[in-house]
Amino acid sequence: MKKNAREKLMQDIYERCRVTGRDKFKLTDYDTAWAGPEEIKQLGEEKLKKKAKKILKKNLDALSEAQEVLYASNKYALLLIFQAMDAAGKDGTIKHVMSGVNPQGCQVFSFKKPSSEELDHNYLWKYTKRMPEFGRIGIFNRSYFEEVLVVKVNPEFLQGNLSDQNVDKAFWEARYEDINNLEKHLTRNNTLILKFFLNVSKEEQKNRFLERLNDPEKHWKFSDSDLVERSKWKKYQEAFEKAIDQTASPWAPWYVIPADNKWIMRAIVSMIVTDTITSLNLETPVVTEKKKKLLDEARKELESQ
Repeated sequence: MKKNAREKLMQDIYERCRVTGRDKFKLTDYDTAWAGPEEIKQLGEEKLKKKAKKILKKNLDALSEAQEVLYASNKYALLLIFQAMDAAGKDGTIKHVMSGVNPQGCQVFSFKKPSSEELDHNYLWKYTKRMPEFGRIGIFNRSYFEEVLVVKVNPEFLQGNLSDQNVDKAFWEARYEDINNLEKHLTRNNTLILKFFLNVSKEEQKNRFLERLNDPEKHWKFSDSDLVERSKWKKYQEAFEKAIDQTASPWAPWYVIPADNKWIMRAIVSMIVTDTITSLNLETPVVTEKKKKLLDEARKELESQ
């Protein structure tokens, strides 16, 4: 993709997907199947998939280079957060987008049912202790947003000594405030945060569930709880909408990514991640004159052996 075409596409992606402030955010305003500008959309399904794969492959190379400089400079950390309804494609997106990144510079965490140790701490503890180090990319497959999503839909999951609190509007407002304060603290201290909501339609989720049920090799992907959680679709949509509205900010934006087409979703995410790192204009550390002298001496010693 030529530079001007890429810049135009990135501008279009940011305009359609990025949420940076509380502006009466409505999830229904965001398409689950957007394919890009009109000239790309007209390619047809197969050509569209092929083009998305090509964009993703090119971005893998660019992301690999950007991550290497991020690691070498050791000035910033990057936190990628993935939230979505079941079957939206979190695992596949992480797998494909990060496939070209050096494992030494990348950390992935999935958050499940809290342990007894985690229950003995505040609800953000298990997330904050896994924040990425400078120079690294941290990936949260689900995150502290579960505490205002799945817990809000299922308040019986409230952990520890919070279970007897009055769970009212003020309770959730306090949690949004906690999250905003945490993210402001992180970004002030050079941790960049990209929050991705993979926006899949209810119809597409149904198709993906059926695909798992009809393919014996994918049976392991289907959980007994999947249909239970699907039955709460409206409540989850409301919870996502409120969480995004209350926690979107210029320093920690949300990106509502159309997820009905997996390859387009992956291409868009990879472009945003790569663009974010390259926009930092990082450079590898400059070698000082003293270091150059030491390198010359080491070279001479090796050559003389």
